[in-house]
Amino acid sequence: MELLAIGAVVVIALILVGLYFTYYNRIRQSENQIDEAWSQIDVQLKKRYDLVPNLVETVKGYASHEKEIFEKVAAARAGMISGSPQERMGASDMLSSTLRQLFAVAEAYPLLKANENFRLLQEQLQGIEDKIAYSRQFYNTTVLNFNNLITTVPGMWFAGGRSKHEFLNIPEGERQVPKVQF
Repeated sequence: MELLAIGAVVVIALILVGLYFTYYNRIRQSENQIDEAWSQIDVQLKKRYDLVPNLVETVKGYASHEKEIFEKVAAARAGMISGSPQERMGASDMLSSTLRQLFAVAEAYPLLKANENFRLLQEQLQGIEDKIAYSRQFYNTTVLNFNNLITTVPGMWFAGGRSKHEFLNIPEGERQVPKVQF
């Protein structure tokens, strides 16, 4: 009887140790996936960061009097270099908003819209913007999986004091429904 009790304690201890290592590894893997997902966003932001000066220079030749927009682009671009992921995404959102203004300016210049370099840069930028949107979605899904892992039983028992990660959110100004007028 005593041998059976010792055997049961050993089996339970082995199960608990196995459960601990399983969840510890899942939590670490999930944290690594969050880091990798942010890295993918960062790669796309860098591509956009490198492309924007070419786009601005092309538009400057046609719309030199639109100085304020060019200054906003430069300021937003500078904010994307350093800071926390949230701060860098804030600068990225500001750049997106400013680029929409830049394209609105381009609409006023038919020769610019017809310029092959401008069209090519605009297409490249659109491709990068699509990749950034996908990367943000993947990041948020990865954060959701991690947050679920550390806030549900039994993962919360093995989280070791880890806290939830923040999602990348849509800026307040971009949540409004656009007005369509005919």
